[in-house]
Amino acid sequence: MKRLSPFSLVLLFTSFTMSISQSTMTTAYPILMKQFGINAANVQWVTSGFMVAMTLVMPLSPWLLDNIPLKKLLNLIVGVFLVGTLYAMVTPNFLGVVIGRLLEGVAVGALFPTYQAVILENTPKDDRGVAMGTVGLVMGSALAVGPIVSGIVLQWGSWRILFGLFFIVLLVLITTMQSKIENTHKLEPRNFDFLSAFLLIGFAGILYTVSVLPATGWNWPLGLILLLSVIFLLTFVVRQLKEETPFLDLRVFKYQGYLPAMLLTGMSYSGLITATVLMPLYFQKVYHLVPVLSGLLMIPAAVFLSSMNPRAGRLLEKIGLRPLVLLGSTMMVLGYLDLAVFGTKYLLLAIIGAMLLEGGNAFIMMPAVTAANNALPKHLVSHGTAIITTMRQVIGATSILVASILIGVFIKSTSYGAALNHTAAWFILIPLSGYLLASRIRVQKQD
Repeated sequence: MKRLSPFSLVLLFTSFTMSISQSTMTTAYPILMKQFGINAANVQWVTSGFMVAMTLVMPLSPWLLDNIPLKKLLNLIVGVFLVGTLYAMVTPNFLGVVIGRLLEGVAVGALFPTYQAVILENTPKDDRGVAMGTVGLVMGSALAVGPIVSGIVLQWGSWRILFGLFFIVLLVLITTMQSKIENTHKLEPRNFDFLSAFLLIGFAGILYTVSVLPATGWNWPLGLILLLSVIFLLTFVVRQLKEETPFLDLRVFKYQGYLPAMLLTGMSYSGLITATVLMPLYFQKVYHLVPVLSGLLMIPAAVFLSSMNPRAGRLLEKIGLRPLVLLGSTMMVLGYLDLAVFGTKYLLLAIIGAMLLEGGNAFIMMPAVTAANNALPKHLVSHGTAIITTMRQVIGATSILVASILIGVFIKSTSYGAALNHTAAWFILIPLSGYLLASRIRVQKQD
């Protein structure tokens, strides 16, 4: 924290508050289904809608940074989030909740790459490891804390209180910290490329497909959405490569070290997100614990992740990315192996498995983000960060889809607990890819 400016701390606190909302609503699914008389496929929109909106906006962040003064941009982002949160809190129908969540997703999608790019731009390269370790602490902790907060609130209060809590905390935060917000990013105004922005719907389409597939099953409308999304993205890529001042500069992939580091962030995020999906199933379906206790049992993993992130940042400066990737990948392999063998036998070992998965993430995700952006010149950092955050969401959503499919396949021939064990065993393949990617790391620093 000592190496971060007061403005960077403002960004982190704001991001932490808004990030928690990303993973809170899954705990409220049964309550929402009962209150609004909806089925499981419909209730998923409060999460999948949020993720689709977030992913759609992430690639726009370089243009937003270059064209809107940073203080105005940050206030606009928080304002959109507050409007969405308030609307979701007071709405009398489920559609209103979804609209509120979409607005929250738009705000979080604009904030994530923006605040990471700004912190990277304003931190000397030698200090970026520690700075991004702190960023990882905030992001990972928020994702892990979300179900814990919602579990506690929903045990004694209404789901509307969740939205009210976020609204009050964020309003107080942004109001009291106005004097600390600085316009540190140099503006480089350019016209808004409406066609490129439209083609980015392809990202949202892919994320929507993988988000709803577990609940709806495969059908031709979903296949058509996926096909059109791929066509849109291919057209987007071709357009960016031809433009003199591209909307999203894909030249970042020409810099040695960027691509493997980007893939590593997605791989590690996959472990973090699947832990938040698999562990509540172990706790509730296998050990028959109530949701609030299930949420509280995620605290050890969240604390372990939080404590490892700053250490990983310091180690990045001392030993480099490759040893950290090998360490993190090994921890994730052991975590999945632990769950596959002991997840249904011993509660303590199941908790340790979650700790290894989340702790392994700490040694890969933010160090890889730092290494990827250290490979880029400063004017491409915002573009590189936007691409990383977008792809991370797509890979994370795909991981949830794969986990849901595997559980569904295995449960047809075995018990629920055994299905979870088999799923964990197959997921060992993901961190094993970390060893291969580690061999491809050749980061060269640019001025």
